[in-house]
Amino acid sequence: MEWSEARLLDALAYLEGSFGCLCLAMLPRLGSPYGRYSDRWPGPRVPARAAWLLQELPSLVWPLHECARTSAARLGCRPNCVLLAMFLVHYIQRTLVFPFLIRGGKPTPLLSFVLAFAFCNYNGYLQSRYLSNFAMYAEDWVTHPCFLTGGLFEYISAANYFGEITEWGGFALASWSLQSGAFAFFTFCILVTRAKQHHQWYHEKFEDYPKLRKILIPFLY
Repeated sequence: MEWSEARLLDALAYLEGSFGCLCLAMLPRLGSPYGRYSDRWPGPRVPARAAWLLQELPSLVWPLHECARTSAARLGCRPNCVLLAMFLVHYIQRTLVFPFLIRGGKPTPLLSFVLAFAFCNYNGYLQSRYLSNFAMYAEDWVTHPCFLTGGLFEYISAANYFGEITEWGGFALASWSLQSGAFAFFTFCILVTRAKQHHQWYHEKFEDYPKLRKILIPFLY
């Protein structure tokens, strides 16, 4: 039974990576269907706060569910607990803090909300189930964490997205699994297109926007 689920988690990780490639190909043409660009998308809307809270909620519920299960075989190991906690803390902020900091956010198209909710269910299960039941690490796996700091907005338009890509890239390196790698790759595919869209928007709206500022990677892109 466990081997069968492990194979399923591998297959889901490959599928997530494939979805990332699809988004990388389609979003430059379609644009991001939420936030400041949502007016381009027709159909019903969900209020911004409710959309963010509800669509991110599955990624908070899944790790809590795994922590509550007595059969979570690998949560007795410190690296597994630390890595799952990293995932959990991120979505505590995204679910319980960020929505209430929104001031005047544009309503989210219903389609975008449904897709985000489905993804958070998918990825919440994938990361939480793998880390709590299948991932195996040496006990000193997380002994030497590293952190990045700096005023990146001086160099790139999307420093926040660079930070999130770095965050989940670091999570993938720390976890060293197909599942976390797929999540990091999917995140990159989504955010690199939105970062370019932001960069173009800033240049269109502000005549004195720094001409040499890059999009996402300092000095390179």
